[in-house]
Amino acid sequence: MAVSRLQMLPELVLRPQEMKLADAATIGSGIPGIDLMRRAGAAVAQAATEMLTKEAHVVIAAGPGQNGGDGFVVASLLAAQGCRVTLGLLGGVERLSGDAALAAKDWKGPIDAAETLPFSEADLIIDALFGTGLARDLDGAARITVEHMNASGRPILAVDLPSGIDGETGQVRGVAVRATRTVTFAARKPCHLLMPGRALSGEVEVVDIGIARETLEASGGRLFANAPPLWFGKLPKPGLSSHKYDRGHTLVLSGGATRTGAARLAARAALRIGSGLVTVASPPEALGVNAAHLTAIMLRGCDGPEGLQHILQDERLNSLVLGPALGVHSGTRAMVAVAAQARRALVLDADALTSFEGLASEMHQAFHHAPTVLTPHEGEFKRLFKGHPDILDPESKIERAHRTAVYTGAVVLLKGPDTVIAAPDGRIAINENGSPYLGTAGSGDTLCGIIAGLMAQGLPAFEAACAGTWIHAEAGASFGPGLIAEDLAELIPGVLRRLLK
Repeated sequence: MAVSRLQMLPELVLRPQEMKLADAATIGSGIPGIDLMRRAGAAVAQAATEMLTKEAHVVIAAGPGQNGGDGFVVASLLAAQGCRVTLGLLGGVERLSGDAALAAKDWKGPIDAAETLPFSEADLIIDALFGTGLARDLDGAARITVEHMNASGRPILAVDLPSGIDGETGQVRGVAVRATRTVTFAARKPCHLLMPGRALSGEVEVVDIGIARETLEASGGRLFANAPPLWFGKLPKPGLSSHKYDRGHTLVLSGGATRTGAARLAARAALRIGSGLVTVASPPEALGVNAAHLTAIMLRGCDGPEGLQHILQDERLNSLVLGPALGVHSGTRAMVAVAAQARRALVLDADALTSFEGLASEMHQAFHHAPTVLTPHEGEFKRLFKGHPDILDPESKIERAHRTAVYTGAVVLLKGPDTVIAAPDGRIAINENGSPYLGTAGSGDTLCGIIAGLMAQGLPAFEAACAGTWIHAEAGASFGPGLIAEDLAELIPGVLRRLLK
């Protein structure tokens, strides 16, 4: 991994309303909207020429709004370059307004009905039907047009985003274009990172059309793509004088004698990510089982909440993992309360979350005094917040994670192929380097250990959750087929080596 990449600014992702504000602010600064549209169209035309020969047949489907205006600009430019262009419009040209109408006046060729376009005869289809402003499911001529595009089997270049994808949620609105490539403007939108929009966007290229980063930051600036520039500057980097006591002490709570493996996976990951010391705390009946498997990781007896309270009198234990195979019962809830009151860095997963099923109100602002990361997958999330429609109902995964973070006072890591990490202060990151091979038993336990190990070394909760998620995914991808959870901790050093090189 090149150093220059790590020195880049974090990648901003703009939600549709934020992008609308950025456009308006740029136009308000003195850049005409038609100039932005022409720059956008020129970028799409350039991408198209990279996919074609000059004699190619390009079929462009334009919509009734600004996205359609981009399509008219592209049509004029490609025709001038020698391409054979067939353009179709949804609705009549008289319905176009503003910059889109100006762009349409520059097009000198015929305008067909979009749903009648000969998509199967195209060398390239350009989808300029709908952008981030789509607010309803596609039906009628729009749906027919998209279905014909997809059925053609021809490559599709999408303008801004594939038509039919909700720009905020990444969800399909009735039907959506399956793009080969997407050209978007100024910044990626949530739909380019969230599933299924990410899968339908193909290769996504972000082009600069003259909207300044300062304008993007002022319009949003709280949503990011999760990658090293977001957290690399705070990543623990041992110095020549560093020793184990400088690097924190992670405590992992173990389940009973037949439920010890998850804790050991988390503990080994915490040790591999750099926690100076790691201890597994076991119920008395599990001490022998864990002792038979642990070497560099220490072991202590812990008999329920009272035992945990006694252990935490040692203030050197500065980071905890609770949940993996700990048991779903009131005792686990009590242990979470003890850990939160101790104000140590805390990672909660699995049974520590499921034990609060139907009792999410007990988590309300429970963690605003302690750096805490909650790591539910969608099933755990739905069980935890059953009866809380204000948190469960939003279609946007970003919004669900954000509301949960504000409600609990914790950083929320809502897992999946498009993991979303949200902090109570409004910062949100979307992860995109996930590997399908991570879908194996114990993978989530390892992630908990990575995050806790980073927090033990002083990394703040949001950055630890983001870095841990990325490193965990990178480790899984580096192994590939056949990955099991025991492999993951051993892959961490290679990921760190590439990061710190």
